[in-house]
Amino acid sequence: MASTGVDEFATLDSGYRLCYRTAGDPLGDPVVLIAGLAQQLHAWPRWLIEGLVAEGHFVVAFDNRDTGRSSRVNAPAPSKLRLLLGMPRSDAYTLSEMAGDVVALLDHLKLDRAHLIGQSMGGMIGQTVAALAPESVRSLTSLYSTTGDMKVGQATWGTKLRLAAPAAKTAEQSVRNHLAIMAHLAGREFPIDEAFERAYAEEAWTRGGGANTDGMARQIQAIMASGDRTQMLARVKAPTVVINGDRDLIVDPSGGKATAAAIKDARHVVIRGMGHHLAADLERRVLQAIRENAVQRA
Repeated sequence: MASTGVDEFATLDSGYRLCYRTAGDPLGDPVVLIAGLAQQLHAWPRWLIEGLVAEGHFVVAFDNRDTGRSSRVNAPAPSKLRLLLGMPRSDAYTLSEMAGDVVALLDHLKLDRAHLIGQSMGGMIGQTVAALAPESVRSLTSLYSTTGDMKVGQATWGTKLRLAAPAAKTAEQSVRNHLAIMAHLAGREFPIDEAFERAYAEEAWTRGGGANTDGMARQIQAIMASGDRTQMLARVKAPTVVINGDRDLIVDPSGGKATAAAIKDARHVVIRGMGHHLAADLERRVLQAIRENAVQRA
């Protein structure tokens, strides 16, 4: 999908337009990939998409609102001080509204139910869909995500400072910044594929129209405005697997532990040496965990 997918668009009843790509047989068992903070739809590794397609799935990836080629929200971005103090603006959208985007995209594609795979913020969105629209979800995979409880899943201060650095002014600088943050977040035993990440960053700069600091700030604000979802997660009925590494500098592994504890019968898979990144060497373990959850437990 990263190199062969074609950008398509869905205009939702809300007025927002989502950009998406698909792969596989449209009659196959649908899977929706929900990207993380400021990630565009082509961030998903090829091995994941190709592996899912090989198993007969119809795969859909999309740009969340305020990212890539999807609609930008017409509201001021929160200031860095507001983000630092955890004080969202009164006009902030929430993860529940972003979950509504997912359900609306399913409606647009005429898909009754789908397996959801979300990473980081995308995991939070997937959790919210599973809790609020259970009829739309066959299974849930939550990758290195958390519950919104401020006592768990927090980033290190070093990572927060990196994210608060000035935005890139050129494509070349944007690529350098992306490679640096991904190397910082990757697991100690699972380094990044620099060629893939460089290609991602180059395409992201073009697709997203350059730096998109306002969109990223509004997405961070959405997480803050949504608060602690622990009680909500008790409503999730879909088979769920929670996957994270044993060391994560942006979403501490305690967030995965709390997520698995909050969802009844959730399976928790902790991979030693994995960080906040889907490296190629994780292919067998990650696909197996998804398969066992989506097929054997659905």
